[in-house]
Amino acid sequence: MTQTLTLKKTALCAACEKAGGKMVDFHGWLLPVQFEGILAEHKAVRESAGMFDVSHMGQLVVEGMNAWPFLQYISCNNIKNGPAEGTYFHILTEQGTIIDDAISFCLSPEYFLVVVNAACVDKDYAWLKQHAAAFNVTVRNESAQWSMLAVQGPNALEVINQFLPGVKDLPRFHISPMTMFGADGYVTRTGYTGEDGVEIMLPGSQINELWDVLLQLGIKPCGLGARDVLRLEAGYLLNGEDADDTKTPYEANCGWVVKLAKENFIGKKALEQKKAAGFKSRLVGFVLKVPGVPRAGCKIFADGHEAGVVTSGTFSPLFKGIAVGYLDSQIPVGAEVEIEVHSRRLPAQVVKPPFYKNRV
Repeated sequence: MTQTLTLKKTALCAACEKAGGKMVDFHGWLLPVQFEGILAEHKAVRESAGMFDVSHMGQLVVEGMNAWPFLQYISCNNIKNGPAEGTYFHILTEQGTIIDDAISFCLSPEYFLVVVNAACVDKDYAWLKQHAAAFNVTVRNESAQWSMLAVQGPNALEVINQFLPGVKDLPRFHISPMTMFGADGYVTRTGYTGEDGVEIMLPGSQINELWDVLLQLGIKPCGLGARDVLRLEAGYLLNGEDADDTKTPYEANCGWVVKLAKENFIGKKALEQKKAAGFKSRLVGFVLKVPGVPRAGCKIFADGHEAGVVTSGTFSPLFKGIAVGYLDSQIPVGAEVEIEVHSRRLPAQVVKPPFYKNRV
């Protein structure tokens, strides 16, 4: 009980508990791991719509005449600076390894909203502040001002369109300011499940109003358990597990976010050198060929020799036992390996993520 009292709570924490959420510690936040159950919540998102409290995510604002050049320098990807455009990118160390993966949204050429992972808010904020002075930009941590609800699934846009007419016309990876329940906020269209949907950012009181209305409409509350299965099926990284400051984007199967043709960015020189030298391991997917559930830390064997380690694994209702992990780069996609689960080596096939790919 003492530990629970020290955890941070989102504005929706009481609502989640009232809805039957089983609450757990997630990077210092008290969040629901499940409500009705992981399988039921997975089914809701894949077939209809579900909602997730993602208020623990961080929001950093970058403002100033040089906001875009600054983000170009901070990011290994090309940051889009057209009206309402969003960009997925990696924040790198000078060694070219991953501090965090984030999404920037252009609200104007001089004003960007950057959404970062909950466990990295303080680290990311400090890193951006460290480099901001050279560009004469202002960086603010506005995470405490916002709550966020993600509504995901094939029916998500139809439901939200009742409150925000025209939301269906908002392109993927774009942002739009909006007013809901008398409060100003934002709606974005990204997602972490492989399904279509939106994320709505509002102050705490109004996010609770939205939660109540969506509950009345039959939208199923979903927890971290279902979210982890959904994101793994869709091939999304879990920062701190599948990617960290020991891995480059190339090793983490995200070479597409690296734009070495850019004039300069933090970690560019190191990435050029490491890419030229080659990488000993890379992040790949695995599908078990027999019953079993691979988990993070499970060893991977090829031809009887240890060749890698699982970083994320789960039971998928669609594919049974699936995982991603770092494997010897010499072992090709399609090869058969073994994953050690509870001291038993289970046969698995190497695949290229994602496991699940929808039309979005």
